[in-house]
Formats: sequence, C-alpha cells, structure tokens
Amino acid sequence: MESQFTWMNGRLVPTAQATVPFLTNALHYGTAVFEGIRSYNTERGPAIFRLRDHIQRLVNSARVLGIKQLPFELDVLIDAAKETVRANHFTDCYVRPLIYLSSGGFNLNVDFASVGVGIAVWEWHQYMGPEALAKGIRANISSFTRHHVNVMMTKAKISGNYANSFLARTESMRLGFDEAIMLDPLGNVAECTGENLFLVRGGKIYTPNVNTVLEGITRDSLVTIAHDLGYEVIEMPLSRDQLYIADEVFVCGTAAEVIGLREIDFRTIGSGESGPITRHLQQVFHQVVRGQEPRYAEWLDAVNAPLMSQPASAVPAE
Repeated sequence: MESQFTWMNGRLVPTAQATVPFLTNALHYGTAVFEGIRSYNTERGPAIFRLRDHIQRLVNSARVLGIKQLPFELDVLIDAAKETVRANHFTDCYVRPLIYLSSGGFNLNVDFASVGVGIAVWEWHQYMGPEALAKGIRANISSFTRHHVNVMMTKAKISGNYANSFLARTESMRLGFDEAIMLDPLGNVAECTGENLFLVRGGKIYTPNVNTVLEGITRDSLVTIAHDLGYEVIEMPLSRDQLYIADEVFVCGTAAEVIGLREIDFRTIGSGESGPITRHLQQVFHQVVRGQEPRYAEWLDAVNAPLMSQPASAVPAE
C-alpha cells in the first residue's frame, strides 16, 4: 500500500504533491540530512522504535552540515513523524525525515540557502528477505574506502555521503554479493554500506571503534541488549583478516535489523550460516521492537499517544 500523505514544511499534503523544484540545492549538491526509522506493530498498536533518538540525530546532522537554525523544534518533528504514520494508517512501516537546503545557496554557502523539512512513510517489512534472516548473506571487502573523518563528516547522515555507499554496494552486487564491507582510510574495518558490523570470536563480541563509522542507533541498541544478556562487547580496531577467522559476523541497521554474514570474500564464516549468538540477538531484538520486552519499553513511541505539539492537518487533494 502506498502512502496517502507526506508531511512537508509543517503540514500533511497528498504524497503526489510532496515535490520540490528542479533547482533545489539538495538535489544538485547532496546538501540534506536524513534518518531511517522503523514503526512496528505491537499489542498497543504501531510504535516507532527510538524515535526521539533518531530525530535528535537528525537535528545533530543538520548542525554538522552547518545549518544554524531549523524551522521546526525537536518535539514538533517527533509529533510530525507519528502524525504521518497515523494519517496513512500504517503499522509496520519505514519513516524517512529529511532536512534539506531548498532555494538559494548555489554559491556553495549553507548560510545563503533556505531550509525545508519533509517526512515520508511507506510500508516496510524485511530489507533482505526471510532467507537472509535465517541463513545470512554474502559480502565482500569493497574497493571503495569509507570516508576519511575530515573529508566528509562521518557522524552525520548527510545525503551526499551516500554516493560512497551507492558505489560500493552496486559494485558488490554486480560481483554477485549481497553487501559490501568498507575499510577506513587506515585499512581497518569500518562498516557496510548501510549497517554497522560486529564479529564474534570465543564467545565475545567485537565491533569497530566509532571513529570513522556512523554511531548507529540499532548498533547502540544491540550493544545494550548484548550486555544485558551477559555478553562482553569490545570496541577496537579490526582488520579484514579478523573477519575471515571469526566464529560469526553480523551486521545491524534500521533497515537490515540484525543479519548474519555467512561468507566474506569467498571465505565461509563459521558454520556457513547465522551463528548462535547472532540468532540470539536477532530473536531478542525482534521481541524488543514488537514491544514484547518490558525493560526496553521506553524505546517504543506509540503512534496513537497524545502529541506534544499541535498536529498537522491534512490538505485534501484538489
């Protein structure tokens, strides 16, 4: 089912009318920031996973890009996300807020551009399909390097950053793999094109330092869950050959959730399918996002809960 309404600059409009002019700065220069957020169906109805954390990171990304003032406060954007899901009568769906430079700024100066905000939603179930969830996927080390921390800002979800991911994943899929693993400029493992990465060895979980990777909210959630389950999680630089000899490797992200890697660079990882720790974390994570783990209830923001600001009103199609 396609969405009926999209939130654009303070109001809900029919999705077909949620457009921007050709001479939009963000379209030409990638000068936008975005978030990927998931809503899940729970016993209390649809609930958005870690909504406030995602919107806070959206605002932080705008600050990193150099935008000095946003047209909407944090709570307004949180409410707008819930209102957009509600207006479309979705339960399991993907929420995509975008802050973008609209008119002006063609002199390559953020200060001379206007700022727009939109929030779209669409129905979403599994990113890589049920087989990938059960068996794991195949990946390779990309020939493309993850951004240097002083070339592009790696802590912000800036639209232009993702040309790097497009290049890497397109290359990998053309080579017959499902995903690309990117190294940082020093040659250490960084992350995949849209997911953070973990490996398991000797019952311990390892993950790259956050120096050159996006500080993923799903990553943070999994680290918390793993600690609560009694696993030791160690942040440290990882080399590509450490991946090859790992007992398990898995990746996580809003879209992918938790997915095992069964093969990297034609080398079988562990038993050649999702390992026991990966499956354990998958199971608990899926319970968490469905509201079946009470200790993580604060991570879920009920769509039908009272709004903190004035709701947007839908504009009927003409």
